[in-house]
Amino acid sequence: MKKTFFISIPLVFMFIVCSHQKPPDRSITSISSKSEVLINPEGKTILERINVPDHFERIPLDENSFGYYLRNLPLKPHGTDVFMFDGQIKTNKVHVAVIDIDVGNRDLQQCADAIIRLRSEYLYARKLYGLIHFNFTNGFRADYAKWALGYRIDVKGDQAKWIRTDNTSYEYNDFRRYLDVVFTYAGTYSLAQELVNVEYRDIQPGDVFIRGGSPGHAVIVVDVGVNNSTGQKIFLLAQSYMPAQDIHVLINPSNPDLSPWYEVDLFTNKVITPEWEFGVDELQRFP
Repeated sequence: MKKTFFISIPLVFMFIVCSHQKPPDRSITSISSKSEVLINPEGKTILERINVPDHFERIPLDENSFGYYLRNLPLKPHGTDVFMFDGQIKTNKVHVAVIDIDVGNRDLQQCADAIIRLRSEYLYARKLYGLIHFNFTNGFRADYAKWALGYRIDVKGDQAKWIRTDNTSYEYNDFRRYLDVVFTYAGTYSLAQELVNVEYRDIQPGDVFIRGGSPGHAVIVVDVGVNNSTGQKIFLLAQSYMPAQDIHVLINPSNPDLSPWYEVDLFTNKVITPEWEFGVDELQRFP
C-alpha cells in the first residue's frame, strides 16, 4: 500500500489511493470478432498495434507534443498479461495492450501515479526539467529541477520541506527516485487540483478523466481518431490501478465492436470503463 497522504486542508493526514468501485467484471474475452481486426499483433507501439476503424483516421499531432509521445508508447508483446508490482498477474483482464514501462517493486505507481509517470517521462526525455513538478496532497510543490540540484524532501508528520543532502544529478536513476517520492505523497486528489477542465467534444491525447479523492481514480487518453466526414471522434484510454500494476490500454466494455476505441457521445454524461465510471465533465488537461 502507498504511504500516508496529505490533504490540502489544514495539514491533516488522509489515505488517498485508487479505490475500488464495484463495476462488472469484464474480461478481454468479451472483445468481438469485429474488433479483432483493429488489433495488429505485430505492432510494437500503440500507433502500430491498434488500428482505427473504417472511415476514421488519427488526428494530426505535433511530433514534440505529449499526445504524439503517448501515441508512440512502446508495448509489450501482444497477449502479455498485466502484472502487479509484486509479480502477481491481474486476474481481471480488461486490457488489449500493456505499455512497456516498469511498475517498480513497491505499491506506489497506481492510477494518478501512472499519469504522473507518463507526463514526467515525456518531459524528462525532452529535457524540460523545469516543467516537471507535482503537488503533494497538502499543497507542497515537489519540483524535479530542485531535486536534481541535490535537494531532498524531508517529511515529518504533516510537514514537508526541502533539505540539501546530495550532489547535482540529472541521471535517470535519481529521476526515478524523485518520482517514487511524488507517488508516495500525491494522488488523484492533488492531481485533479493541478489540471484544468476541458470540454468532452475537444478531447485530445494527454487528457485525463479523473475523480479526485477517496474513492478516486484516473485514466489517460492515449490517442484520438476522427471521422472527417461526420466529425465523430473516438479515443483510447490507459490506466494503472490498485494495487500498483503495469499501465495498460483498456477495452471498451460498452461497445465490443468498437473496442478498444471509445466513441465521443455528446448525448451521454458518462464514460464507462471496465473498472470505473466517469462523468464527461471529469475530463481535464495539463495546463
